[in-house]
Amino acid sequence: MSIAESTAESTADAKPVAARRAAIVQLDDKLINQIAAGEVIERPASLLKELLENSVDAGATRIRVHAERGGLKRIAVQDDGAGIPEAETRLALSRHATSKLRRFDDLFNVDTLGFRGEALPSIAAVSRLSLTSRTADSASAFQVTCDGGAVGAPRPVAHPPGTTVEAIDLFYNTPARRKFLRTEKTELKHLDDVVRRVALSRFDLDIHFVHDGREVFHALAARTAAERERRIAGICGAPFAGQSVYFEDETDIMTLRGWMGLPTFSRSQRDLQYFFVNERAVRDHLIAHAVRRAYHDVLYHGRHPAFALFFHIQPNLVDVNVHPAKSEVRFRDSRAVHDYIYRTLHRAIAALTPGESAVELPTPAAVAAARAPGAGQGGYGSGAAQRNIRMLVAEQMDNYRALHPSADADAGATQPGANGEEAPPMGYALAQLKGIYILAENADGLIMVDMHAAHERITYETLKRQATEQSAGSQPLVVPLSILVSAAEAEAAEQFHDVFNDLGFEIDRLGGEQLAVRAVPELLVKADIEMLVRDVLSDLLEHGSSERITNAEHEILSSIACHGSIRANRKLTHAEMNALLRQMEQVERSAQCNHGRPTWMSVSLPEIDKWFMRGR
Repeated sequence: MSIAESTAESTADAKPVAARRAAIVQLDDKLINQIAAGEVIERPASLLKELLENSVDAGATRIRVHAERGGLKRIAVQDDGAGIPEAETRLALSRHATSKLRRFDDLFNVDTLGFRGEALPSIAAVSRLSLTSRTADSASAFQVTCDGGAVGAPRPVAHPPGTTVEAIDLFYNTPARRKFLRTEKTELKHLDDVVRRVALSRFDLDIHFVHDGREVFHALAARTAAERERRIAGICGAPFAGQSVYFEDETDIMTLRGWMGLPTFSRSQRDLQYFFVNERAVRDHLIAHAVRRAYHDVLYHGRHPAFALFFHIQPNLVDVNVHPAKSEVRFRDSRAVHDYIYRTLHRAIAALTPGESAVELPTPAAVAAARAPGAGQGGYGSGAAQRNIRMLVAEQMDNYRALHPSADADAGATQPGANGEEAPPMGYALAQLKGIYILAENADGLIMVDMHAAHERITYETLKRQATEQSAGSQPLVVPLSILVSAAEAEAAEQFHDVFNDLGFEIDRLGGEQLAVRAVPELLVKADIEMLVRDVLSDLLEHGSSERITNAEHEILSSIACHGSIRANRKLTHAEMNALLRQMEQVERSAQCNHGRPTWMSVSLPEIDKWFMRGR
């Protein structure tokens, strides 16, 4: 008998071994708290986040944070908030004990950062914790200690009104958890990030962070616009503060405000992106998608925008109870939130023109009026596009000459503004450099413009506007394209049938999981239709909307604009250069070309003076 036959025979004769069944038991409180701590307290920074949120909810105006050895040895948070009465100090260290909820309905109308009542007992389960608190009407403060879950009796101590929570030797009783922590330097970086996020979410807070006796961060309360700008610079960096714009927008149930980094101030990573929902720092793929869509068309490939955005919505329209660490949220109408954030940022970016330091958003009614049928002329076919390209600068030059009849086209002519006329943001042209750049003088100094990149953006925006004003042309396919999809995608194709029709597609559902594409938009005849339809269906299922088709059309228009714009080494007259500068001041997104490259930059007169050591 072979080995294989012997093995098969012994396997056939073997009886199944009965699985061992463990008895169901009630876990003890200590283990329950340690399990909860594993969900809430991942590292010293998550401990600090919970304590800071409690201080904010207590109405604190001053918060002091002291940490040692990256928070592993000690973290102490002192605030001047409302404090805790003596009778409630022990209760505060009990699981699910909170002053922020009373009944089930409150869970769906949360307007505080913390509400579960898990933070303090979770921290106490994995550290040696002390809680010291005093209310404003109490003559003495009281302190309770907890070592590994054993809570002591309150005792009177000296302490100003407010609360101090101190956690020593984090994870001392769970050494396996300590092994997963990083170096002290890395943990300190995470602590600092938490403090800065809280400081960014609440400008009215005075917050001070000290590590190993050395000040790491200190932000004074910021109540005026100038003070808020300084805090933004202190947290996000002076370059961000200098290359971002502040904006505000409000509806009946939602508001969005904050600092939006200019597209030219992009990042290689997503390391300068702050988003707060009702003052809570969150990470949300829906919000990230909306922001990414808004910055589409102005960022260089592979770059990421920088921003600090504050979104407010009625508490009953957002569920903050979807993650133990409360770092994620769920909106009741996620599509409405997504579209509102996208539209607001999209309009804010479009409203940026040279010389802007803040953005005044056009109203939705004004945007609709500007895009109404008949507001523009011509289609966006290749013939109309090319005619528009050829006429664009000539038309602007005629307008400019009508406004400045004394402006001569030759290089020696007197420039506009010489008689005391205030220079516009992009100034007046001085000369061309190497047939590539326009040099202009404005009130602040010198402007340098990449004339091809600038004209490319102007032409591209014109073509996009014309495409928006005209209904999408549709091209029937000689042979319908058959696409196999999932049942969910087929249902989405039926549900959003009118959306596809508006975009120029004619799609029918042939069977349970088969679609037939019978017509496509004229500009996309040569595109990969199957991949495009699949991508659109994926977006519709996840977000309820899609920009894939519009983006594909824009790529074609961008190519037309690129090939039809002013090329290097073309000599322009002063009138033509000035006409281009005036157009840049009016067109949307004129600071970047279609590929995300900057179209212009400036050098102030003080900077030029430094080059030549003037005034020294």
